[in-house]
Parts: sequence; C-alpha cells; structure tokens
Amino acid sequence: MPQLTTTERFLRLFTEVKPGEGGTAVMMFANVFLILLAYYFIKPLREGWIAVSDIEGLSKMEVKAYSSFVQSIVLLFIVGWYAHLADKWDRVTLFTRATLFCISNMVVFWFLQPNFFFDKLPLSGVIYYLWVGMFGVFVVAQFWTFCADVYTDERGKRMLPFIAIGATSGAAAGSWIVDQLVNSGILPTEGLLLVATLPLFISIILVRMVEQRENQLRAAADEHTAGGESPDEAVTEKASIWSGAKLVLVSRFLLLAALVTLFTNWVNTNGENLLFRVIQETLALQAQEQAITGERAILEFVRDGTTAFYGNFYFWVNIIALLLQAFVASRLLKYGGFAAILLILPVIALTSYTVMALLPVLAVVKMMKIAENSTDYSLNNTSRHVLWLPVSSAMKFHGKPAIDTLYVRLGDGLAAITVLVGVHVLALATKEFFVFNIFLVICWLVAGILLVREHRRISAPGVQQ
Repeated sequence: MPQLTTTERFLRLFTEVKPGEGGTAVMMFANVFLILLAYYFIKPLREGWIAVSDIEGLSKMEVKAYSSFVQSIVLLFIVGWYAHLADKWDRVTLFTRATLFCISNMVVFWFLQPNFFFDKLPLSGVIYYLWVGMFGVFVVAQFWTFCADVYTDERGKRMLPFIAIGATSGAAAGSWIVDQLVNSGILPTEGLLLVATLPLFISIILVRMVEQRENQLRAAADEHTAGGESPDEAVTEKASIWSGAKLVLVSRFLLLAALVTLFTNWVNTNGENLLFRVIQETLALQAQEQAITGERAILEFVRDGTTAFYGNFYFWVNIIALLLQAFVASRLLKYGGFAAILLILPVIALTSYTVMALLPVLAVVKMMKIAENSTDYSLNNTSRHVLWLPVSSAMKFHGKPAIDTLYVRLGDGLAAITVLVGVHVLALATKEFFVFNIFLVICWLVAGILLVREHRRISAPGVQQ
C-alpha cells in the first residue's frame, strides 16, 4: 500500500490527503496563489486609475458606478465568447492562450497609463476598469474551472477547500506587497502591471506540470466512463442563462436564491461606490491641506493615494478572510448550520452600514467595509457552495448559471441606478446613501431567512427538487 510522503502528512493538517495526491495539490495551491497575487497587483491600480479618469458632468463616484454597470454588460458577452473558445481548445491550450493574451494587455496598459508615456488619454481609466473585470473571467475564473475539471467529485470535496486557502493567501500577499511597494517608493505605481506578469508566466508552467502529472489518472478514468454520457453532461448541453432565468420564476427556492444574490451584490456594490466617494473627498481635502497645486501634481497625488489606500484595504480584507476561511467557516457550518453561515453577512452588513451612517468618515468606513468584504469572501462564499447541495443536477445546471450571471449583474445595474437617482434626482449626501443601504440590508435579511426555511424544507428526506 502506498505510503504518505512528508508533504502529504503536512497537508493532512488542513484536509484529508491520500497517497499520491500531494504533488498535484501543492502545484494547484501554488498556481492559484500566484494568480491571485497578480490580480491584487493590478486591482488596486484600477481604483487609482479610474480616480483620475474624469468625465465632464460626472462625479468620480458616478464614473466608477457607471463603469461597473458597463463592465457587467461586457462580461455577459465575454462569458459567452469564452465558452465558445472552451469548445474549440483543450483546457491547457485555453488556459495558456487566455493568460498570454492578458499578459500582453498588461504591457499595453503599462504604456497607456496617464502621465507616464502620455498625458491623460480619454476614457483610458474606464477601459482599464472594464479590462480588469475581463481578467477576472479569463484568468481567475478559468483556474477554478480547470481545477474542477482535474478533480473528481470525491477528490474535489477533499482538496478544493485546501486549494481555496491558496487563493485567499495569494490575495493577501498581493495586497501587502502593493502596500509596501507604493508606500516605500521602491516601485512606481505604473510598474505594478509589469511585476504582475511574472507570476502569470509561472502559472502557465504549473498548469502544464499539473496536466502532465494527471494524464495517467485522467486516461484511466476515461476508460471507465467511456461509452455513455452522464446525466449532468446532458443537462449541461441544454442549459443556458436564459432558460435558467425562466426556471427562477417558477421555483420558490431559486427565486429566493436569486433575490439573496441580487441584494448581496446591490448592497456590496453600493458600499464600494460609497467607499470610493469618501476616499476621493478625503484626498481632495488632503491635497488642499498640503497645498498641492497644478493639475498634474494633483492627479498624481490622487492616483497614488487611491492605489495605496486600496492596496492596504485589500490586504486587511484578505488577511481576515484567510483567517475566517481557515478557522471559522467549517466550524460555523458544523455547529450553526446553513442558517448561521448564510445570515452572518447580512447581520454584519446591517451593523456596518448603521455605524457608517452615524460616522461617515474614512477610518470608520474603511473598518466597516473590511468587516463586510472579508466575511463575504470567506463565510458567505462557503454558504454559496453549500446552498446547492440538496438540489437536483437539473436545477443546478439551469438555475445556478442564471443566478451567478444575470442576477449578480442586475445587482450592479441597480447600484448604478442608485447612484444616478441619488446624485442627480435626490442629491443625497454620503450619509443618506448609507441609510438607503440599511434599508436594502433589511430586505436582504428577510429574503435570507425565507431562503433558509426553503433550504431546510428541500433538505428534508423524501423532498424532490
């Protein structure tokens, strides 16, 4: 009987590992660590760049909010295009070419950054903002697709939670490095795009190593499953976003899941827009206090200040999310059940936005958003996986794609409308935006309670969905 290696014995501190599985698990862990490391090099830069991408007649918060809405529309087409490419290429070719495409884009954006090789280019920050969303689909999401394709259901249940720790730790490390590099002045902000290409090149190598290692296992599995199509595969071919959208309207469970998803994204995106508004207001005051004059000097101060803030912000979000994922998620689910892990985020959000409405200053808003986002990235992320365990394959393959695309993007759209109406029609102050978010959280909490009841009902023995 094969024996566990030293590495596999160590990995047993985090999950159940069988002999021969350690090598692939470590490479997958390292791969997602590097991908998220690169992502968090370019993500804070996105906020800094859009902060200096002025559009006449629009506030900075409006530029960010409307860009998020346009991004959500573009992503719907990107997902469809990516699915088409997935049908044409094998998974390693797809991963390699998509990653190389994104690397080439990063070099192009390095040349196009404002006040670097060129003065301000119209809409360049908006275009970069949209591209970062595409990066998340092409590189971050495709890793998890590759991961799910490599692991069988039984292996996946054991290994994916461990690999997910690599993602959270990579995000935390990337945020910390950005914070250190920007604050120390060792690397100018425009250099982050070039630095981010290095872990992505290594990621391509690791994917090829994993593929080579898993070839024998996959070939053996193909021999056992050849000659027939699984029920899930048949459902997947027939599934579509739009058929799933119709199913949501006739299923109480899916309708509630869609509402919870919509409110979650609406509230969070509103919060992100408000955080951005408070940052820009604070930086404007600091520029006046420090007597910074000249358009270029002010733009550089705002860009670097925004990038540095988000580097530090994402660092703390990801560090706390890592701790919650590693030490709290499984225990909360075990002892509190699905209700505890689903409802903890809206409860924290209700507390956070109440505090922010009372004290809408940057230090308080930052602390409350760290609490909300870190819980979202860890505990709430776990609840999204657990949610689908008791339902049928048909409901998963038809309903889940619709909820993860249309209803998430609908939340972005509603957040953009919130900014449009709040700024131009109602002329809301920052504090009043926070009060509106409290109302949304209450609606979210009610929908969450109803979803918990429905989840408990369909989880009962003998209930078919």
